[in-house]
Amino acid sequence: MENKLYELADKLGVARCFSDGGMAKKTYNISDDTLRFFCTQLGFDAKDDNNVEKSLKKFDDMKFKTALESIVIVRRNDKCFYANLTDFKDVTLELKKDDTSVDLDFELCPTGEEKNIGRSTYKKVCFKINELPDIGYYNLELKQGKHSYKSVMAIVPEKCYTTEDIESAKLWGYSLQLYALKSKRNWGVGDFTDLKNFALLCKKAGADVIGLNPLNVLFHDFPENASPYSSISRLFLNPIYIDVENVVGFDAKTKKKYQEQIDEAKQGELIDYTKVYNLKAKVLAELFENINKHKKYVKEFENFKQQKGWNLETLATFQAIYSQKAKTVWGGWCAWEKELQNPNSLKVAEFKKTYAKEIEFFMFMQFEADRQLKEVYQEIKNLGLKIGLYRDLPVGVCKDSAELWADRYVFVDKAGAGAPPDAFFPTGQKWCLGAFNPFELKNRAYEPYLKILRANMAYAGALRIDHVMGLMRLFMIPDNKDEGTYIYYNFDDMLGLLALESHLHQCAIVGESIGNVPDGFLDKLKEHNLYAISVIWAERWNEGNGDFKMSKDYPHDAFVSVGTHDMTPLKMWWFGYDIELMRSLNLSTDEDKFNAYKRREKDRFMLLDALDFNGVWPQDNLRKSNYLYGEGYPEGMVEAVHKLVAKAPSKVMMLQLEDIMGVDKLQNLPGTDRQQYPNWRLKLPVDLEDLETLPEYERNIKAIKSVR
Repeated sequence: MENKLYELADKLGVARCFSDGGMAKKTYNISDDTLRFFCTQLGFDAKDDNNVEKSLKKFDDMKFKTALESIVIVRRNDKCFYANLTDFKDVTLELKKDDTSVDLDFELCPTGEEKNIGRSTYKKVCFKINELPDIGYYNLELKQGKHSYKSVMAIVPEKCYTTEDIESAKLWGYSLQLYALKSKRNWGVGDFTDLKNFALLCKKAGADVIGLNPLNVLFHDFPENASPYSSISRLFLNPIYIDVENVVGFDAKTKKKYQEQIDEAKQGELIDYTKVYNLKAKVLAELFENINKHKKYVKEFENFKQQKGWNLETLATFQAIYSQKAKTVWGGWCAWEKELQNPNSLKVAEFKKTYAKEIEFFMFMQFEADRQLKEVYQEIKNLGLKIGLYRDLPVGVCKDSAELWADRYVFVDKAGAGAPPDAFFPTGQKWCLGAFNPFELKNRAYEPYLKILRANMAYAGALRIDHVMGLMRLFMIPDNKDEGTYIYYNFDDMLGLLALESHLHQCAIVGESIGNVPDGFLDKLKEHNLYAISVIWAERWNEGNGDFKMSKDYPHDAFVSVGTHDMTPLKMWWFGYDIELMRSLNLSTDEDKFNAYKRREKDRFMLLDALDFNGVWPQDNLRKSNYLYGEGYPEGMVEAVHKLVAKAPSKVMMLQLEDIMGVDKLQNLPGTDRQQYPNWRLKLPVDLEDLETLPEYERNIKAIKSVR
């Protein structure tokens, strides 16, 4: 029966073994218990041998039991799809979109595959379509004699969207943690007005793209849970980015009333999320009370509610219930009484009536956040930035989230996304993020996936897919165990729909692929026009341990930068403050620290040599010495590093303000929580209004523009 279990796992895409991302490529074999668990959680009972047999039959029958799949994905380059029919006579295909319809001309090609189910024999057939309409979604009707079968047809392009500017203009821009922006006018967190003002600086500097952290909504009642990668819904925005002073109804009297609290919320080099968020929510609630004084504004709000519909109402209902329960119930929505765990229950319907005003307020905050982000988008269009906003889509969603509460059955139950074992985390990492069930996702015509793509492509010229390997496979770990494995998705479907949505939204796609990357995966992304992400620390020979590469050897089809929000800023790296930090948190030993310093000294020499070989030192700040420890920070090095990266043939170069400003602290230290390190809380040290007065700002822009 062992072989039957393995057969079931293979058919379902549950990996029986995998190799890690290390140089040695260590292989991990998965226990039968873990295989049984995941097969069962995917909807195919494998608790015992008898159920494995039944599930194998269920899987085999499933492929034939419906004439059409829930969604039929057709690529423009092959123009074919499959169906299951009992008879090939009198078959027609009709596509409908809006008020128009078209009959498709096709060839029927039997595959030879068939299955007897009950009294019928179902035969798999390939439809080869002679001419396809434009890309997009259509209602498909297949008629065979007296029978009629319906589905959705997605006609998808071969590649994701791009522009001539991205392909040939060697663009550059900034990677920005929006919350970290400090300005004289904001309330302690960077907001959408800051973003609008920053776009103007970009235009003046010649930058064409602004990369952002995920902007998705977090917990209303726990503002300190600040990770932008652990949202409660990837469909909506975080109200903390609202500029309250830009809300209709805010006036000088209101400003004066709250000025003392605003000043207090702005204090310190770290963001006080509780003070900032609670203050904003309080003032927004006051403005909401008087919303009916502004008729045009109310009409816009009503239109927004109608447009967002059930998804918005469900998020707001979740937030309202959570606010009620957070005072007395610990454990999130799974600890609520059973009737409240179902968004469609009578108990929830009663709650909506009783707390209609509270629910309306949460919808109002989403409306205002969307309105202000739309203003940013319009300003960027007016300024003519060639890409504009470059948004970020997290790989998963918090398990205690509105997304899971609203639609729990599309997620794998009792398990979550994580990372496989490696040298730093021998048992892997539990990210506590909900992950889609690939079979339920397909049954639902990928609608939950499509909704998330659409929400995060809104107002964006490019979208970063966090942990893009998740389109193909995702490492999942049971909630009550340490051993996990990879669960595979239909990669072709996921890529095809991503390409379609990118064209419909005119949004370029960038894939973050740092980690355990399957063989051939990056080639597949390149074929589909997904741009890679690269950093200077990865562009080294000898598996990332040798000399730094010359600029000319950097990847062409990539967005390239010095580092990311999870990596040490240049100054911190140079002085080894990250090594000290790891030791101070007991995340390394004295021996680790000693060895790390030895490696870092070698790496520093290699970086200096690379700057020499590439000829990127500024003429008035040439290399003066070997800069041994204690000799300070090399003058001109930041400009030289940026020029080295900017010289690369990569499509887009991203610049971090932290490096220009000489920040020597991490924005996020992976593998730690806020009790260990103040992740996602570090403000930039210079006000936005003063940025252009920094000599370093002007010098770095000049260095980049000399080669890009």
